Order: sequence, then structure tokens, then C-alpha cells
Amino acid sequence: MGRVIVVGSVNVDLVVAVGRLPRPGETVTGGTFERFQGGKGGNQAVAAARLGADVHVVAAVGDDEHGEASVSALALEGASIRLVHRTATAPTGVALILVDDAGENLIAVAGGANDELDRARVTAALQALSPLAGDVVLVTCEIPAASIAAALFEARRGGARALLNPAPADRVSGDALGFAHVVTPNEAELERLMGQAGEPSDGALAMLAAHHEMDAVLVSLGARGAVLVTRESPPIAIPAPSVAAVDTTGAGDALNGALAAGLAAGLNLETAARRAVLAGSISVTKAGARDGLPTLAELEAWSGPA
Repeated sequence: MGRVIVVGSVNVDLVVAVGRLPRPGETVTGGTFERFQGGKGGNQAVAAARLGADVHVVAAVGDDEHGEASVSALALEGASIRLVHRTATAPTGVALILVDDAGENLIAVAGGANDELDRARVTAALQALSPLAGDVVLVTCEIPAASIAAALFEARRGGARALLNPAPADRVSGDALGFAHVVTPNEAELERLMGQAGEPSDGALAMLAAHHEMDAVLVSLGARGAVLVTRESPPIAIPAPSVAAVDTTGAGDALNGALAAGLAAGLNLETAARRAVLAGSISVTKAGARDGLPTLAELEAWSGPA
């Protein structure tokens, strides 16, 4: 069983739940406030750890109260924090999140210390974890573009499976896409990366055609599940179970963490993808990007053992 090495952001999420999302320039009152641990890197690390993976986090936080709380929360989930960099020159990243009664959200992120997770730190961290053969390196995109590419390059060079979650897509270079084995965009991210709208399977096929070293694209489709596109077979539609959505904030993180955990455990790509879609669906039934991430027992209660 391989390790899951997550390279990405660690933030604190400041969440206001409101009846409906405001329009530009509008104030919506009557909300309730909560604080959660977050960041795509942190969330996906926790998602994988709760499913039994041996998780190592490569990230950066500030030398502040938020940073201490963030690394403590990761350690409590069983993730290794040995390679989390702590800096005195930037605060821990913060995400401001609005969630409405339907579970839809708006998110703004102040990167802070995440922007100090530079290429040199990422390269040194992954080399410290070598050999990487048999591992899965999951890269999230709330860190500098050069660091994203460096993480995927080191993963591929070291013999690991390189997974890229291109959110936000504007930090993903062509080089980064070329180094990834599996890319996991949602529909909007896929359209941004490929510069074209249309059917998700068509966009995924175009991405594979443009990057010959890439093995697969898993496009998440929200409540409709996902579509898995590979070079070996026709696109595979993966439906999601019907659930009552409370908060969709962490659905993508649940999906990506579960996909990485499944692949590290030796599951084939389709089986891992189906479990990942299920994990994403379960996650939206609770508030908070991290609180809804399912455990292995919860996942098996829905699906049965893998």
C-alpha cells in the first residue's frame, strides 16, 4: 500500500450561512458564523486519512494562532505534518465562504503563507520522501503555479502516480498538465483549461489528445456524479446517489482525497473513481468543508467494502 502525499494549501475557513447568496453590491443579513479548518490541500489530506491512507502533507502556514490550529488539526486526523513549513513573514491562509440554504457557496481566498510554498520547498520535501514509487502525489492549486508544476514533475520522476486537482484552474500551466497522470477538473475548470465549452467528455478527450503522457481525466459534475475518460475505453458515466445537500463546499475535496486513497490502496482507476464520487456525495450532507468528509466506515456503510 502506497502513501498519499498531498501538496497544497492549508487555510482557515470563515463561513457565514445565509438564506440566499448576495448579488454584487448587496448585503444579506440574518446569517450565522462558524470557523472551520480548511484549504484544499488540508481538506484533501484529511479526506484521504479518514479513509485509511498513510498521508503526508507538504504545505505552508503562518507562525500564528491559525497556523498552530491548522497543523494540530491535521495531526489529530493522523496526517504527517513533518513537512509543513511555518513562516513568520506571512499569515496562515484564510478563506471567506458564504453558503445558502440550498448548499451553494461563494468563496474568496487570501493565500497568505500558501504563497510561500515555493518550487524549492516543494522539490526538497518530495525528495525527502523518496523513494516515491508506489505512492500517489495529489497536487492542489491554491499554491504558486511553479510549485504545482514542480510537485507533479517530482512525482512523475520519482515513479509516483501524479494527480492534479486544477482548482483554481488559472494557476495551472501547460507544463503542469503534461506532468499529471490523472486530472480532476469540474465542468467550469475543464472549460477554462481547454478554452472551450461543450460536453465534458469531449473536453476531457481534447485534454488527453493535447497531453500524451496523461492517462485519464475525471470530470466532476456535482449532483450528476462524474465522467471518467481514459485512453483505453469509451467515457464512463459515474452517477452520484441522491442526497439532501447541506453544504457543497467540500465535495471536490472529498472526491479527490478518496480518489488518491483508493489508488494508493491498489484499487483500479474506475473503482477508485466510483468510491470518490460516493465520498463527494456523502460530504455534502453535513456543514463545513472538512466536517462532512466521510470515514472509511461511513463510506462502506453506503457501498460495502471495496
